[in-house]
Amino acid sequence: MALVRNNSSNGREPVLSPRSLTSPRGLTSPRPLSVQPAPEPVRPLANFPPSIWADRFISFSLDNSELEAYANALEEPKEAVRSLITDTTIDANTKLKLVYSVHRLGLSYLYTDEIDAELNKLFEKIDLQYYEQVDLYTIAVQFQVFRHHGYKISSDVFKKFKDSTTGTFTDDVTKDVKGMLSLYESAHLRLHGEDILDEALAFTEAHLKKIVTTLEGDLARQVNLVLKRPFHTGMPMVEARLYFITHEEDFSSHESVVKLAKVHFNYLQLQQKEELRLVSQWWKDMQFQQSVPYIRDRVPEIYLWILGLYFEPYYSRARIIATKITLFLVVLDDTYDAYATIDEIRSITDAINRWEISAIDQLPEYIKPFYRILLNEYDDLEKEYSKDGRAFSVHASKQAFQEIARGYLEEAEWLHNGYVATFPEYMKNGLITSAYNVISKSALVGMGAIADEEALAWYETHPKILKASELISRLQDDVMTFQFERKRGQSATGVDAYIKEYNVSEEVAIQELMKMIENAWKDINEGCLKPTEVSVALLTPILNLARMIDVVYKFDDGFTFPGKTLKDYITLLFVSPPPSLEN
Repeated sequence: MALVRNNSSNGREPVLSPRSLTSPRGLTSPRPLSVQPAPEPVRPLANFPPSIWADRFISFSLDNSELEAYANALEEPKEAVRSLITDTTIDANTKLKLVYSVHRLGLSYLYTDEIDAELNKLFEKIDLQYYEQVDLYTIAVQFQVFRHHGYKISSDVFKKFKDSTTGTFTDDVTKDVKGMLSLYESAHLRLHGEDILDEALAFTEAHLKKIVTTLEGDLARQVNLVLKRPFHTGMPMVEARLYFITHEEDFSSHESVVKLAKVHFNYLQLQQKEELRLVSQWWKDMQFQQSVPYIRDRVPEIYLWILGLYFEPYYSRARIIATKITLFLVVLDDTYDAYATIDEIRSITDAINRWEISAIDQLPEYIKPFYRILLNEYDDLEKEYSKDGRAFSVHASKQAFQEIARGYLEEAEWLHNGYVATFPEYMKNGLITSAYNVISKSALVGMGAIADEEALAWYETHPKILKASELISRLQDDVMTFQFERKRGQSATGVDAYIKEYNVSEEVAIQELMKMIENAWKDINEGCLKPTEVSVALLTPILNLARMIDVVYKFDDGFTFPGKTLKDYITLLFVSPPPSLEN
């Protein structure tokens, strides 16, 4: 989330010059004075753009019989695809292409055990000599399949495409557009020390940009889409829909895959539109637009963000919970940044850390409704999850919420005192105020038995993959929003703190932060390889949260100004009809 900090008013209320309360002539009976009302504090209003959706999604009405019909229609093609995946008569190349398409279409969660069993057998039989006779496209697809499912296939499979004399990729690579495109996708799965993939990324990106205007049809669309956002850094649901539209030749020979994908898209859209309706109605019923009208009104955008973490049908309750808590974060963030004075921020922070309804008396009137709703929602969650002994996940989310309030206060105090933090200071607090910890902990609440106390304990150790995803969340935001924040009087972002700390230019600071983001992606890629520290089901939201940061902040502040990427994504998933089942 764009955590804009403003110092246009420096958080201070105006100081009035004292007036003499007695006559200059020393009269014993001074003239009566008129009582002046206390002046309104000068507030750092940001005038955020209004919602571009208004109440559009509240009017949706779910037909449960239609949803059930789609659920039933899934069964036949689902079993047919399962048979394909486990078919022992299909050769390895065909099977790996099938698994690749199933994964790209967002269907692999339906066959976790089957796919793992098949890839295990195939990975054990890998012979690097085999790849000496295979084309670039086939190698790159197989490389992606294994890496996406946690198997550390060697990047040496691409060595044969380099000129032994010059050390650069051969001209033959540039003549194979599909192969080059797939190599570009493969390079985003690189690990530390895989220089060949670092080189492949730069090489393929440069050549694809050079030839993209000369291409036509689906190939042109594929290259344009991938240059804008590779699959590995995209939102899974959107990437699945785009793959279905532009890569039909990859899977059209499997009729059951086509049918399953179509029914699956239709089923998910109905379920997700109902979830979006529920959170939109809740937001309206809580009257946030009336009590805190200065905030960014972004319900569909926040729901989309959480949908990016996990789209599977069985996480429906988890998505609703995490969306509500993330909307609370937006209220808190924008209150601290775009409305409250420093004294009000201190009072709100204290009340949130006291977490008791009696603390409401110390709060300014405008934030009291929010505080009451916050406590009530968490209280309801605690009661709900206490029944099956899972209240610990609610407590973890609440503690993370209290922590971020303290982090926001720290930034506000820096701003109030005109202090520009050192880069280490900034990053220590900035990883907290990135909102990552609150969102990731809140995402666990509704995930069920997989997110047990052991899983939470692993989170609390702050493992490398979690730190990497956090860093991406903080710095990608900063790199894309620092100029807007400066215009509003921002005292420091990661860019500014880096410039101050290392006495470098703005351009160098951005380059260095982008290198840190690249290295963090390598850490994430390594953390997803077997053997993993915890279940892949727990790692996936961590990976997906980093992906959503890239989606929202790659080109601009897509959350504050959602008229481009997020508008297109919301339209694709919730407005445009899914693929028809008729043809």
